[in-house]
This record gives sequence, structure tokens and C-alpha cells, in this order.
Amino acid sequence: MPNRFYGAFDTERFSGKADTGDFRTPFQIDRDRVLHTPAFRRLQNKTQVFWSGEYDFYRTRLTHSLEVAQIGRSICHWLKAPGGLLAEDFFIDPDLVEAACLSHDLGHPPFGHAGERTLNHLMAPYGGFEGNAQTLRLLTERIFSARRSGMDPSRAFLDAVLKYKSLWSELKDGGKLPEHHFLYDFQHAWLDWAMAGNDFPAELPPGKERDSFKSIECQVMDWADDTAYSLNDLADSVRAGFLRIERIEAWAEKHGEPLGEGTPLGELIASIRKRKVDPFVGSRIGKYIRATTLTSDVNFLSGATNRYRFRLAIDPAFKAESKVFKQLAFEVVFLSPQLKQLEHKGNHLLHGLWDVLAKRYVTGDNIDGQTFQLLPDDAAAEIGQADSEEKKARLVCDFLAGMTDGYAARMYKRLFTPDFGSIGDLIG
Repeated sequence: MPNRFYGAFDTERFSGKADTGDFRTPFQIDRDRVLHTPAFRRLQNKTQVFWSGEYDFYRTRLTHSLEVAQIGRSICHWLKAPGGLLAEDFFIDPDLVEAACLSHDLGHPPFGHAGERTLNHLMAPYGGFEGNAQTLRLLTERIFSARRSGMDPSRAFLDAVLKYKSLWSELKDGGKLPEHHFLYDFQHAWLDWAMAGNDFPAELPPGKERDSFKSIECQVMDWADDTAYSLNDLADSVRAGFLRIERIEAWAEKHGEPLGEGTPLGELIASIRKRKVDPFVGSRIGKYIRATTLTSDVNFLSGATNRYRFRLAIDPAFKAESKVFKQLAFEVVFLSPQLKQLEHKGNHLLHGLWDVLAKRYVTGDNIDGQTFQLLPDDAAAEIGQADSEEKKARLVCDFLAGMTDGYAARMYKRLFTPDFGSIGDLIG
């Protein structure tokens, strides 16, 4: 039975090529193209909360993305339940949402958000770095590394990963550069295509207002990500010993958060005492899924596509609970000296790699008159063909952002540690 929710406007690809002769839907093709790429596989060795390789049970960017995808699909099925605004032949495509969820962290560099901040600082003279903007760059220009090309996404899929719709230069505040939540300036054509050439109205200026304007699939992906982040990362923190009962109680007292029976933090503590954190998380995920409903919306794109005719409404109680859990994890776990020390190390590694690669490939400042070949042949050749310092810097940044935690650490050691490295170690 055809799904009336989507039309030719949604399934159109940037190239204009039609998906003829394929047994899959356009959105299944989008999903499958993401799954079978090195960029997706590299997520298995990129930091989610704890540094990759630190423990053997915690989540990586890959397992996080898989969990977000499962939650996203479940939200789609829940919203399709009888009695709502959807129907058997009019529904949010779970394959499309899954594709967006699997892709949402593709552009994140090694060493988590610390790595993202470091690359943004290093790329400040060249248009900045942002994980979501880098995801868009991969999908449209870089994801098939052998061809140095994008995957020719459908409009609905591309729009589903566009959490942010403001350009880097639009968010510059005098001499202060934006820290996050932007697209690269050269991506304006992709944003324009996703919006079908429509200008944003005055009530959606660059920044938070414009970023809140998301397709329904992007909204589902965003809540699925929040659900996984606020719950599954808590479970990892408990298992790793960072989130202990006394720390939760001290944090709750400091912020005036209740700990009694039936409260979110009270139930979390009870699950820790009973050693049943995973069942607690699983049950909560189900509640977060069922906390969603659809409402109708009218805006400048709602006449062109059903993807903008609806907003995802979330029960305020669960939205508030998610915020509490995220704040707890951030202040007790992410700001802990142990994790900050690892962030410092990741920052140090990326700075060291950038310094030597930028001198060799971007600014042309030869190191002691030497022109060592430090990058793989294909990467070095592409950088050599770039016709501006800005483009060269972006390609070096692409290389660094695509590294796994382990690859970045090994390359740093090969370059700077005298007794590390052998001929057999030179690959990867």
C-alpha cells in the first residue's frame, strides 16, 4: 500500500536521478547507503561518553547510533497507533527516520565533544568546524571515500539530519565566532535545495528560532537522541563507577531536586541499589516513546510537504525528566576530573596533529626544509590539487575528523614518540 505521506518532492535526489528498477523504497536506499560506508563503521571506535577502549561494556558512537535508530523507529510505530493524525496509508516512514538516526553522529570527530571544540578552534580562520555540519558534508560530498563523493541523498533524508539551519557567518557576533550549531558557509546550496529555494521568514532569524524549524523526521530523531543520551549514558556512568548514590544525592541536594519515592532520581537510586539499572533504563525508554504525540502545524513549507505539517509534542513531565538526567550526567560525569583529563589529552593530540599537518599541507611552512609525505597518497594528492588555503585546511580537517580515537592516538605516537612505530605499524 503506497504511503500518501510522501510525494515526489520528498523523494527527489539532488542529482535528479530516479530510483528506477530497485526493489527498495528511496528511504531504504538512503539507509543502506549509510550503513555500508567506512564513515559509519568508524563510529565503533569514537567516544560517546568514555574514551574508546577504556572499558569493554560502554557505548560508543556506533552503539549509540544503533540505539537511537531503534528508538526512532519505535516512535514512528507509536505515532501510527489508531486514533491519531496518521493512518495505515499515511505515516512517518520508519526507514527514513532510521536513516537519519544512523547518520546523526557521522560527522563527529575523535574524542567526543572535546574533539569537536578543538577542531572548531583550529578551523576558526577557515569557517569553523561543527559535527552536524560535518555530517552534512559527508552525506553530500565525502561519504564514499574511494570516489570522494556524497551519496546523493533524497530531500527528505537530507532534511531529516538538518538539526541546524544557520550558517557560520550568520552567527558571528562581531569578532566572536560561533561555538556550535551551524552549517559551513559553503553548504548554503544544500540548505537552499532542502528548503526548495524558499527563504526563511522574518520570524525565523538565524539561531535558536531557525534551528527549531525541523521536519517531523528530524524532530523524531532529535527526541530519540535525547532519550538515548539522557538514559543510556546514565547506565554506562553507573557501571563505570562514576555515578554513585552518594554523588546523586549530593547533586540533588545542591539543585533542590526531589529524591522521594516515585521521583525520577529516587527511582534511579532504587534501581542502583537493586542492581537493576538496565531494566530501569529500558522501562524509561518505553515511557519516553509513549510520551510523544503529533499536533498540526502551518508554516511556509507545510503546503509543499507533509513533513512540515506536523510537530512532535512531548509530555512536559518527561521532557523535564530528560533535562534533569542530562544535567546530572553532565555535571557529575562529564565535568569529573577523570574525564576532563582525557578531554585534555584528546585536545593535545589533535593540536599536535593539526600543527604538523597544517605546516606541511596548508600553509606551506616546511619543517626544517623537509617535505615529508605524512598522509596517505590519495589524501595528500587531493590536498595538493586544492586551489586555496581554506580548501586545503578543510581537507586536512576532514582527515582529522574522520579518524577514530585509536587511529589518532597511533598517528600521534608515530610522529612524536621516538620509540613507537615500525614498518608493520604504518598502516592504520
